[in-house]
Amino acid sequence: MIQFTKLSLIIRREYLSRVTRKSFILATLLTPLAFALLFVIVCLIFQYQGDKSMKIAILDEGNMLNGAFKDDQNLYFKFETGSLEELIDQLPETDYNALVYLPTIEDLYSKRLTAYYYSDDQPSPDLEIKLRERIGQAVRDYKIDALQLERRQLEALETRIEVEPEPLTDKGEDATRFTSAVAASLGMGMGFIMYLTVFIYGVMVMRSVMEEKTNRIVEVMISSVRPFELMLGKIIGVGGVGLTQVAIWAILIPLIGGLAQLIFGIDANSPMLDTQASTFNPDDTQAMISLALTEIASINWWTVLPLFILYFLGGFFIYSALFAAVGSAMGDDTGEGQSLTIPITIPVILALYIMIAVIQSPNSNLAIWSSIFPLFSPIVMPARLAFGPPTWEIIVSLLVMLATAVFLVWLSGRIYRVGILMYGKKVKLKDIGKWLFFKD
Repeated sequence: MIQFTKLSLIIRREYLSRVTRKSFILATLLTPLAFALLFVIVCLIFQYQGDKSMKIAILDEGNMLNGAFKDDQNLYFKFETGSLEELIDQLPETDYNALVYLPTIEDLYSKRLTAYYYSDDQPSPDLEIKLRERIGQAVRDYKIDALQLERRQLEALETRIEVEPEPLTDKGEDATRFTSAVAASLGMGMGFIMYLTVFIYGVMVMRSVMEEKTNRIVEVMISSVRPFELMLGKIIGVGGVGLTQVAIWAILIPLIGGLAQLIFGIDANSPMLDTQASTFNPDDTQAMISLALTEIASINWWTVLPLFILYFLGGFFIYSALFAAVGSAMGDDTGEGQSLTIPITIPVILALYIMIAVIQSPNSNLAIWSSIFPLFSPIVMPARLAFGPPTWEIIVSLLVMLATAVFLVWLSGRIYRVGILMYGKKVKLKDIGKWLFFKD
């Protein structure tokens, strides 16, 4: 019978002894700052255009560019006349860094054109992309005029297709073309959070057990409390530490990230969207953002968040109990005991890869069965919640997961009561199997 007074004391001890440590406080406060610093550095790197300006001469033999080529940041273009041989000979004596030569198009129906770049230095990938895109657009306009094609008719051929979901019956769920994208992003985020927290804090439980066993502190504690209560209190206490840290990070990381963006004047979207922004109408972009925010607001958060917490607790208890059992079986040489953690880490890693596949097909057989299998469900099912899985799947998944958590906590307690007092012996898997049947 569990003595809840002693259990609460153990939980309080495990929780307070960790949240009051300087390492916990520093890690909790500095981690958001580290993320903000990483965010700033990455954005600055993407926005960096180089500190060396280039001046490039252009020889347009067929006048396809019509004497116009837009300068870019640190890139300056100037059209030249004369023969190619003369310009190549004179180039080292000028202030040009390179020469771009465009030969005349012999066949307007040809789909290939080679632009020659003369320089002792290779063009950077960014410069090569800019030249290819701008010359390609100019050549397209040149061919349209040369072939006397109707520009408006050609533009009418470029049709952007959008798929708008509509319910077939009144029972169907109304959705927009952003529903799947928002659900996939949310599911991926929730799945990764589950993966990281379950893995990190499960290992924290294992290390806590190992430290107390190595320091012989556990021998004193066992004299006044049962091993199972000690293990359960440790799991709950460390779980509380994990929830506290995640809650603080959930508040500080967006706050500090937003402040860093304001202070440094960083447009986080510009590095990634530069190449795409030109293809979208600004009004369309604003409408897309509005629709995406509407989709996020339409998610049933009153259902998703409580279920997420339940799966977090279930997954944490399952893996923390297993890690606690492994920690109790490890001796002074922790290197030898690392092999015992492999059977625990494999399901966690598999669940992560299954979760990525499930995001692409949330209603497949793989998604259904992996959401029910208790070692996968704490990571896979949260990734499916935004897609609205059937209620029966959620209920079955929760029942199986909670029953497995209770069973594994009991099973790990059987291993813990023997392993925590076992010293000086290299433990193998068959030894752990024998401990399950030891009598109290």
